[in-house]
Amino acid sequence: MSTLAPIHVIGGGLAGSESAWQIARSGVPVVLHEMRPVRPTEVHQTDGFAELVCSNSFRSDDARTNAVGLLHAEMRLLESLVMRCADAHQVPAGGALAVDRDGFSAAVTAALNAHPLITVERGEVAGLPPAEWDSVIVATGPLTSPALAEAIRSLTGESSLAFFDAIAPIVHRDSIDMDTAWFQSRYDKAGPGGTGADYINCPLTQEQYGAFIDGLIAGEKTSFKDWETNTPYFDGCLPIEVMAERGRETLRHGPMKPFGLTNPHREGLDAKAYAIVQLRQDNALGTLYNMVGFQTKLKHAEQVRLFRTIPGLQNAEFARLGGLHRNTYLNSPVTLDPELRLRAMPRLRFAGQITGCEGYVESAAMGLLAGRMAAAERLAAPIAPPPPTTAMGALLNHITGGHIETIDDGPPSFQPMNVNFGLFPPLAEAPTSEDGKRLRGTAKAIARKTALTTRALNDMRGWAENPGSTLRAAE
Repeated sequence: MSTLAPIHVIGGGLAGSESAWQIARSGVPVVLHEMRPVRPTEVHQTDGFAELVCSNSFRSDDARTNAVGLLHAEMRLLESLVMRCADAHQVPAGGALAVDRDGFSAAVTAALNAHPLITVERGEVAGLPPAEWDSVIVATGPLTSPALAEAIRSLTGESSLAFFDAIAPIVHRDSIDMDTAWFQSRYDKAGPGGTGADYINCPLTQEQYGAFIDGLIAGEKTSFKDWETNTPYFDGCLPIEVMAERGRETLRHGPMKPFGLTNPHREGLDAKAYAIVQLRQDNALGTLYNMVGFQTKLKHAEQVRLFRTIPGLQNAEFARLGGLHRNTYLNSPVTLDPELRLRAMPRLRFAGQITGCEGYVESAAMGLLAGRMAAAERLAAPIAPPPPTTAMGALLNHITGGHIETIDDGPPSFQPMNVNFGLFPPLAEAPTSEDGKRLRGTAKAIARKTALTTRALNDMRGWAENPGSTLRAAE
């Protein structure tokens, strides 16, 4: 029987389940708190752990050219319970990893209940955890109970968002046509930390603008879920289609205003566009740019089709598409440290969607890291975060510090995101063909992704074998 004090994990979803498993595997006792079925949620149907409330897909399992497939591979290296149960309950889905949702949840639940170092307690943790719980992981997801969410808000001074959070699409920088678009800030204003050329600008003619507005209004939208219908919009972040419905010129005098911008690719009157879409740097690496003011409820296929009609974005590759949903998540780069601890109260760690990551696997991955870090701290054997060249490290870096603040007094740019190659540090050298020639098109994209995944898996193997090495080197 362990004499160590237990670590408490709040929430039995994917992140909480993985956290509890990793802690117990480290030889540290853990108490897993789940409020279901004592207090049900609007979306869960069972009291099982790791219940999948939406899709049964963990998305691509291609670890060679897909970032989420790479994340799968890294988690398998680290003996993830979520991945073990997903693999055991896989159903046919082409190149994706999809699971029998009931069998998957039952397997996770059985593993956690059977582990001798895991104690399950059913019931809501209302408000901040008791002071005697000296190590806690909060993994309560986007539907955190109101009492706990309010306690976190009061403690941090940061608003955990509990309204329709409007998310703008994010584009890979290298997919933007810079023969059409150009860098410039409005009126060449530099602003704090700026240069006067901080935005990518995509120009539209009057005809193109009119067609774009028609497409916005007519486009198929995602319906609200029943539990979302009474949550109001955030007035400072209205969906673009709602703005378009208020008048055809509304967007031209809002996020698509052309004023103070001159197209260097054109001369004379043609240098002044009728409307302009601006993209703003979204991560510190400069590999991702978000479409300013383009939060939307358009369905994803509609977004891709319509946004690629914008000059300069005809070949756009999206790291994330727009969305609008009720959410609860921290402004993690401000509130959390690199080990997912709350700066205002370090005995609390956070994991999963509440940290600002999207997706089943991403949530579980952050639960895995939070569990390992909490266990290492309890064992007085601290570990370093995984290298930022890995999928886990890149996602952790985005959550805890990879974003940048917007300029012109705008809100912080940090928003939930899936893992994608835009979060990874660039390669030291661009891949070339076997004869040393420069690659282009599809061959270039595949070679780049393959080089990123090869580097990531090599670095993750090194970290898995000696997770404290980077920390000791820094000391």
